[in-house]
Order: sequence, then C-alpha cells, then structure tokens
Amino acid sequence: MSPAGQPTSNLPASNLQRGARVVLFGLVVNAFLAVGKIVSGVFGNSYALIADGIESTLDIFGSVVIWGGLKFAARPPDATHPYGHGKAEPIAAAVVAVGVIAAAAGLAIESVREILTPRHGPEPWTLLVLIVIVVVKELLYRSVIRIGDSVESTAVKTDAWHHRSDAFTSIAAFIGISIALIGGEGWEPADNWAALLACGLIAYNGVRLLWPALHEIMDTAPRGEMAETIRQAAATVPGVQLVEKCLLRKMGLYYYVDLHVAVDGAISVRDGHDIAHEVKNAIQTTDPRITDVLVHVEPM
Repeated sequence: MSPAGQPTSNLPASNLQRGARVVLFGLVVNAFLAVGKIVSGVFGNSYALIADGIESTLDIFGSVVIWGGLKFAARPPDATHPYGHGKAEPIAAAVVAVGVIAAAAGLAIESVREILTPRHGPEPWTLLVLIVIVVVKELLYRSVIRIGDSVESTAVKTDAWHHRSDAFTSIAAFIGISIALIGGEGWEPADNWAALLACGLIAYNGVRLLWPALHEIMDTAPRGEMAETIRQAAATVPGVQLVEKCLLRKMGLYYYVDLHVAVDGAISVRDGHDIAHEVKNAIQTTDPRITDVLVHVEPM
C-alpha cells in the first residue's frame, strides 16, 4: 500500500502542468489585448473600451495567480503536506474570483462618474478594434474551457470564463459605441452605460466562478457517478459482504476515498488486511485520479 497521500499516477500532475501552460498562453494574449484596448480607448474617446482594457489587465493578474496556484498544486506530498498541495488550485480560483468582483465594483463607480461628466463621443474605428477582440477572446475561451473540462481543473475553468467575460464586456462596449455613433449628439453617454452593463456581467461571472471554488475548499462531495462506481468496484472484491460508508473528496486534481466495508467476522486480521488491499486496488483501477483509498474493515 502506498503512503497516505502519495500519488499513484502521474496523470493528474501532468494535467496540472498542461493547465498551467494554457493559462500562461492566455496571460500573454491578455497582455497584448489590454494594451491595445487602453490605447484605443484613450485615442478613440471610449471609456467602455478603456474599462474593457482595465478588466483585461486584471485578467493578467488573475492568470498569474492561477498559474502560480497550478504550479504549487503540482508539488508532491511532503512532511508538512502529506495529502499534497492540491488545495492551492481552488484557493487560486477563489482569489481571482474575488478580484473580478472587486474590479467590477470599481469600474461601475468610474462608469457612473463618466456618465455624469460631459465628453466627446467615441471614434467609429474603435468598433473594428472590438470586433477583433471579441473573436480572439471567444476562441481563447473555447480552447481553455475544453482543457479545463478535460483535466477537471476549477482554476483553469475560472481562467476560461475570464476570457468569456472579457468577450462579453467587449460586446457591451461595441453596442454602446454603436448607439453613441448612430444617435449622434446627446447620445455620447451610451458608451458609458455600456461600460456599466459590462460591470454587471463581470460581477456575475465573478460570483459564478467563486461558488465552485468555495465548494472545493470546503471539501464538498463531488457530484456525479464516481461514488457509485467506487461502491460497485469494492463490492466485486471477494470477501466483501457489504459496502457501508463511502466518503469522497477532491484535492486539486486528485481524489481521496474513505471506505467502510463489512467482511466475515471470523476471518483473521491478515485476511481482512488482504481484502482491504484488493478493495483499494479495485477502486484505483476505476479512475487514475484516485490517489489514495483508506479502507476500514468491519465485521459483518
């Protein structure tokens, strides 16, 4: 039996590394887009575009936090962290989600201030900038969310939704600038109202991202059929007469299982120990992400 918390498969660790790479790529893209948005917003008289650029700048910070969280979560167990460092992954996701909500609040306050301040309308060419941004961010979202789903990483999926929320804010800015241009004089604040709408979308996504991260930090039992699959695998082991408790929790990309099985009370301690070994092996073959199984043997 492997030491408690010692990974028995390199698959989750490789998935964390894969997630870190895609987050790093998104960081580089965000850096270029953020500069383009802010510069275009300043010269194109569009606060919605400037707000979008600020949000992208915060996305860079978020990507750095998530990348660091994934790298830290990939560390193997040690003396002070016998169950590994997997919690760093949802913690990073939660930190970024809180940052997104705070950024939305700050941008909303600035948007209201801009609405109350007379200013020139936005330039028409800013619409072209926004079209390019929406296409790039949507493609990036689809690529990152696909990887996040495949490796079941809360942090990577949080980063993906960062890209989707960025696309939403750009769409809101596009609508606001279009209304300001079509309406002409007197419709200039439409650009700022679009920025305010974008803040609402950003805040909504922040809450949406924070919820699953908090669940994982609180060791909420994973949903789906995994628990039933584990029970069925344990029940097939010769000597197991009943599967009682089945406790499952997620630690980063790894899963830990606590299981109670009932056996014939007349068998020897060694026989019970051998059955526990077989139960553990049977469960781990069902999913390579299950890194450790604690089997408690009880008399029937």
